[in-house]
Amino acid sequence: MRAIWKGAVSFGLVSIGVKVYSATEEKDIRFHQVHREDGGRIRYKRTCSVCGEEVTYDDIAKGYDIGGGEMVILTDEDFADLPLSTSHAIDVLEFVPAEQVDPILYNKAYFLEPEGSATKPYVLLRDALSDSERVAIVKVALRQREQLATLRVREGVLLLNTMLWPDEIRRPDFGFLDEDLKVRPPELAMASSLIDSMAGEFEPDAFTDDYRAALQEVIDAKVEGREVVQPEEEEAAPAAAVDLMAALKASVERARAARGEAPSGGGAEPTPISSARSAKKAAKKAPAKKAEPAKKTTAKKTPAKKTAAKKAEPAKKTTAKKAPAKKKTA
Repeated sequence: MRAIWKGAVSFGLVSIGVKVYSATEEKDIRFHQVHREDGGRIRYKRTCSVCGEEVTYDDIAKGYDIGGGEMVILTDEDFADLPLSTSHAIDVLEFVPAEQVDPILYNKAYFLEPEGSATKPYVLLRDALSDSERVAIVKVALRQREQLATLRVREGVLLLNTMLWPDEIRRPDFGFLDEDLKVRPPELAMASSLIDSMAGEFEPDAFTDDYRAALQEVIDAKVEGREVVQPEEEEAAPAAAVDLMAALKASVERARAARGEAPSGGGAEPTPISSARSAKKAAKKAPAKKAEPAKKTTAKKTPAKKTAAKKAEPAKKTTAKKAPAKKKTA
C-alpha cells in the first residue's frame, strides 16, 4: 500500500506521527468507451462553450453558477484565504460511545500506521480506545477539505472513518409516512418470528459479488475465444401473496427448512406460497405419467396379447357370478 497522507494525531498534549492509507478499494470492473468498429478509444477535448477553442488545464478555473447565466469565477488566491488547516493534524475533539454515531454518516475508511518513534503513543491510544469502548471524534483536512471523522480500533490498527456533515444527509419525504397504517399484533409477532428464524452471525466472507464474477467470466471467454456459458437461472420467486400472514408463515417455514429444522406444525393450512410449490412439484412429476401411452402403443402392435387380455376379463366375471351358486349348495 502507498501512503496518501502524512501527519499527526493530536491527543491532548500528545502528538502521534502517522501515515494514512486507503482501507478500502472498489472491485468494480471498469470499461473504456471505444469505437465499435475498430476498438479505438474515445477521447474528449476540453473546449470553451463561448469561443469554441480547446482549453489547457492551466487556463481552467473554478466557477460557481449563481443562476441567470451568471458565473462567479474563483482563483487560487480566493481559496488560499479560506480557513482550512494547512497543518497535517488529526485533532481529537471528544470521545463518544460508538452506538451514538449513525452509520449513515460514515464515508471513507483509512488505516493509520505509526511513523518513526510514534509506535509507543500509538499503541497507548489504541489500547485506551479499546478499553473505553468509545470512538474518538476528530477533525482532519484531507484532499483540501476539512472533514469530520472518527477514530476506532480494527484488528489492532487505528481506523480513520471520514464522515458526512449532518446537513449533507437528506431527510426522507414520502407520502406513506403521513398515512395512518396500523399493523396487527399477530402480523408483528409473525414478522418477529421470521426475523428470529433468519437470525445469524454476520460473516462478510460468506457473501460474494455474483454479478462481477459472471461479468469476469464473459470477459475471460472473449479473451480466450471460447463460448460463453450462461449460468443456470434461479428458481423464480413466488408471486406476492395477498394474505400477509400466509406469506409470513410460509417465509418462516422456508427459513426453518433452509436451516434443516423440522416444520413448526405438520397440519398447517396450505398458504398461497405452499400451494404454488405443490403445484410446481406436481408439474415436475407429470412427465413420469407420459410413459404410460408408450406401453399402450406397444400393446397395439401385439394383437395376440391384447386378445388374451380381453378374454381373461370375461372369465373373471363368469367366476364372480358362479360364486353365489356355491354358497347356496353349501
